[in-house]
Amino acid sequence: MRLNPDDIQQEIYNLILNPATREWERDLLVQAKDDQSGVRFNERLDVLNNGLKPLATRNNLTPDVMDFYLKINGQPQKDSQDKLDLHAASNPPYQERAIFAGGCFWCMVEPFDTRPGIIAVISGYTGGNWQSPTYDQVVGQYTGHVEAVEILFDTRLITYQQLVTIYWQLIDPTDDLGQIDDRGDNYRPIIFVNSAQQRQIAEQSKQAIIASQRYSRPIVVAIESATTFWPAENFHQDFYKKNKVRYRKIKHARQLYLFLQRLTNKAHRIFKK
Repeated sequence: MRLNPDDIQQEIYNLILNPATREWERDLLVQAKDDQSGVRFNERLDVLNNGLKPLATRNNLTPDVMDFYLKINGQPQKDSQDKLDLHAASNPPYQERAIFAGGCFWCMVEPFDTRPGIIAVISGYTGGNWQSPTYDQVVGQYTGHVEAVEILFDTRLITYQQLVTIYWQLIDPTDDLGQIDDRGDNYRPIIFVNSAQQRQIAEQSKQAIIASQRYSRPIVVAIESATTFWPAENFHQDFYKKNKVRYRKIKHARQLYLFLQRLTNKAHRIFKK
């Protein structure tokens, strides 16, 4: 992919001004932007690329810098503006929203996104009291937010009850300290309800799980009223499409854990009898 130097310079400038950019990332960006005597822009861009690479390979750049890194390496991330527009717009007739938290939002998108009647699944942060939280802030566990997905759905094609049923299949409802390999308050499982009807459905579904005695430990999933949902940075949107190999590995590990948990719980019920 041919890079336009003027566009890249502007993106570097925007990242320097971005408050979410870490200081060491900003230092590298400033060095690349400065017109150093005798050093061509392409050479400065190569130095920047090499400086970002070690943490990029471990996915430890801030999301917007990661998008930039992928772009200069020929892997531009699909823009998520369409999802942001859908999030900001009012619900048209027959559209509702469901919000679920169940560990890392990377694994919470595909299971809903591939169902008929789903208009959009947006990764984001909710449940806290900070304005416009960033990924680093939420992961730092001092904003009170959890990673979650907001699902826009057509009620003529899929119901809230069906979405709740899918949700229970994706999580470990006995763990309120995180989910599977994702540890911390920002990964705790919560159903955020937007109406009295959603609350009733969620509460009844939770009671049904408890009554089934399917799990040997208490069901600890919270049901809370929805608060402001902040869409996550572009890099996190549609992660399963943008990072297929990595997503498959995470999904497989998660499915294996849940399968073994259900097998253990089943054995526990048999021996208990």
